[in-house]
Amino acid sequence: MNDNNHSKQLAAPAASHKSASKSLLDPALMKPAIVDSFRKLSPRTQWRNPVMFVVYAGSILTTALWIQSLVGHGEAPSGFILAVALWLWFTVLFANFAEALAEGRSKAQAASLRSAKKNVVAKKLAGGNHGAAKSIVDGTSLRKGDYVLVEAGDVIPVDGDVIEGVASVDESAITGESAPVIRESGGDFSSVTGGTRVLSDWIVVKITANPGETFLDRMIAMVEGAKRQKTPNEIALTILLVALTIVFLIVTVTLLPFSLFSVDAAKAGTPISITTLVALLVCLIPTTIGGLLSAIGVAGMSRMMGANVIATSGRAVEAAGDVDVLLLDKTGTITLGNRQASAFIPAPGVSEKDLADAAQLASLADETPEGRSVVVLAKQKFNLRERQLASHEAVFIPFTAQTRMSGIDYDGRQIRKGAIDAIRRHIAEQGGQFPDALAKNAEDVARRGSTPLLVAEGNRALGVIELKDIVKGGIKERFAELRQMGIKTVMITGDNPLTAAAIAAEAGVDDYLAEATPEAKLKLIRSHQAEGKLVAMTGDGTNDAPALAQADVAVAMNTGTQAAKEAGNMVDLDSNPTKLIEIVEIGKQMLMTRGSLTTFSIANDVAKYFAIIPAAFASTYPQLNALNVMGLNSPASAIMSAVIFNAVIIVALIPLALKGVKYHARSAAELLRGNLLVYGLGGLLVPFAGIKLIDMLLGAMGLV
Repeated sequence: MNDNNHSKQLAAPAASHKSASKSLLDPALMKPAIVDSFRKLSPRTQWRNPVMFVVYAGSILTTALWIQSLVGHGEAPSGFILAVALWLWFTVLFANFAEALAEGRSKAQAASLRSAKKNVVAKKLAGGNHGAAKSIVDGTSLRKGDYVLVEAGDVIPVDGDVIEGVASVDESAITGESAPVIRESGGDFSSVTGGTRVLSDWIVVKITANPGETFLDRMIAMVEGAKRQKTPNEIALTILLVALTIVFLIVTVTLLPFSLFSVDAAKAGTPISITTLVALLVCLIPTTIGGLLSAIGVAGMSRMMGANVIATSGRAVEAAGDVDVLLLDKTGTITLGNRQASAFIPAPGVSEKDLADAAQLASLADETPEGRSVVVLAKQKFNLRERQLASHEAVFIPFTAQTRMSGIDYDGRQIRKGAIDAIRRHIAEQGGQFPDALAKNAEDVARRGSTPLLVAEGNRALGVIELKDIVKGGIKERFAELRQMGIKTVMITGDNPLTAAAIAAEAGVDDYLAEATPEAKLKLIRSHQAEGKLVAMTGDGTNDAPALAQADVAVAMNTGTQAAKEAGNMVDLDSNPTKLIEIVEIGKQMLMTRGSLTTFSIANDVAKYFAIIPAAFASTYPQLNALNVMGLNSPASAIMSAVIFNAVIIVALIPLALKGVKYHARSAAELLRGNLLVYGLGGLLVPFAGIKLIDMLLGAMGLV
């Protein structure tokens, strides 16, 4: 990761996406949501939510009964029927409003992303190099496989990969992060996004997507709440709610003939009215969670977007809440990312100053943070300054993946630095002997969790440079919280097993995978999944794509390659590897919110039974008045109070559904106990108080 990416780790969510944190009372969200609440009254829309469709049908039926009461003989007083019908319509509208408000926040986010799209002209190249003939074309005419030249000040027209050149790119329109990033050909930082601007230099980009299929287009589609698909858990809960609704529907329908039979048999009393039966049904079925279920799912995606993470669907967000295993890269996630030279450990017969001198010479052309730290450490310890190398015809030897060494040929000296096995092989090829004492020193460095880097001159080993990985502050406590929730953490690193074990112990992870290859990552994920576990991981390189495609929750870095982003089911716009922990917490919060409100809804219904059932059948079975434990004014008042409370509670719970319950890192058993205590007991007590208060207000106003 480059330095700019590290600066993003503490960055606030993108300014362009702050709609996710808007107040619920913001007129920009409220007004469209109110309008959408009425638009959603179409039968086709209502049918998507079976529980609320029953309320919708009941609203239509009671409205028809009210009209009948106006033109002929009504089954109940027209004022009572009208009041029930109105509050049933309010119940439907309030549920629509909750969903529309959640979708409105997502649509605001999509609008901010859509504003980043620009129709620009492009410099299309006839070939894939900077010197090819170019022509000016409209950006929408570009197709996958075309080549374009993007120079300083130009907007990148469509997604692509840099195949030549290097440039500084402003991605603030996408990520909200003002710091520019470097994009260059080759490696894991070659991917560029349409709508971003080149600030300096030039790049040749090979287009990887057709217009309308770009990353930005996909992001807009992802955050549109209306396009959200129901998750497996949400589908399962919907099936449960439908089953409860069907049971209560059958029970309610059979109550009318029983009531008629009882009145005929006793020759006394009056049968229950259809309006009362509809009110009873609406209060019995789980309308509270039914009205808020969709809003909870949409809000989960919205909260993810507020964290600058694009999720392809609610399924990915929910899977994050069910994760059992987290695979975390060591560098940049568990450690700060830049290893620093901390000590020079000379070989027998070599002074520490001579080792520092050779190490500094070998690092003068090394622009990596590690290389610069070697130069600085030599300067600090022995006041060694950079040398005038031009007069000595110095030749720098660059690092390659094949040799795993770099160095310098200087003034007749051949100095190399690199990995242990690479330097050992180099010395052997030069006819030298590798001292056993130095091998032990390197092993000791690795056991301490540091990385040993060996220095040699000719066929002679000079010593070891200790590169120390700095574990991030507070990361051990975060892992302890995850462990408390039953989530296993696994550190992925290319380090040798000794170094990996030391870092794993210091960071407090549960397990580690050393010398990780793409095949090893894939094998590890599959082994956990074979045990029935859900696995989450992050990645940014092409070599991460197979593992990302296999993982249940795959978070690709926005700075990463196109292959990684296409393989993942989430994209982190901040490109912060630590974000995976936050993603899991957001997923957990969504599941906790759904569980809490389901518990509240079911407990809530139990309390409403005591209010409405005695009142509904008081005229048929006067003995049921004994169950009027709340002392409500009259049967009509009891029914109206329960129906009004049933509607109002949905509105009262909208903020909780959208913001989510407060996240706590606790075990499943502790969460269940907390749910039953707070939302179960609260769901029982709140309706008693609420219905009684509404009954008193209705009585005081003389409405019943």
